[in-house]
Amino acid sequence: MKYTDPAGIERTSMDIIRGELAARGISLPPENEAVILRAIHTTADLDYAETLAFTPDAVQRGTAALAAGADIVTDTNMARAGISKATLAKLGGAAYCYMADEVVATQARAEGVTRAAVSMRTAAKEHPDAVYAVGNAPTALLELCALMETGLRPALVVGVPVGFVNVVESKETLLKTCQRLNVPAIIAIGRKGGSTVAAAICNALLYTAAGTLDPGKR
Repeated sequence: MKYTDPAGIERTSMDIIRGELAARGISLPPENEAVILRAIHTTADLDYAETLAFTPDAVQRGTAALAAGADIVTDTNMARAGISKATLAKLGGAAYCYMADEVVATQARAEGVTRAAVSMRTAAKEHPDAVYAVGNAPTALLELCALMETGLRPALVVGVPVGFVNVVESKETLLKTCQRLNVPAIIAIGRKGGSTVAAAICNALLYTAAGTLDPGKR
């Protein structure tokens, strides 16, 4: 069958995902379904149905923040590029990434730390109530944890970096920190993740907040 309608392609893809999950005996929690489906839709990886972890009411709280005009901060320009900025703007927010900021780069070199860590410090000063979406750098997650210990309270933290070095450990630290401090979080347990997953999760929340989960309404 030939598909040419973008909205129809997306609806069919979501139906296929639901069917394959059902065949595996997996039933998604309704409150988290939109996020999980979009992560799978972006990656074609059904494992996200079982590896995405959610603190209590994380989707509800993140969606409410975006509906109220919260900004989104990412750790890569790739993730920022993948976010539906048109939807975000309609809700009153904007997307930011400080990784390419020269001041951030200079400070990181001077301190001997990653730009990702310094970019989180910079963002925390400018956008303390934002949704933070990290898809690449474990050091960004660890810096966010340190900042939360000293008072930062993001609207939501999406922690889905991909890789092999300190990835699993940083996600575990983030989950424990957010649970203890009552900061909502969505975390990809294990090594998998990436900037595309971070953007996909943000888009699921944005579309939910804007009432446009059905692609025909976008």
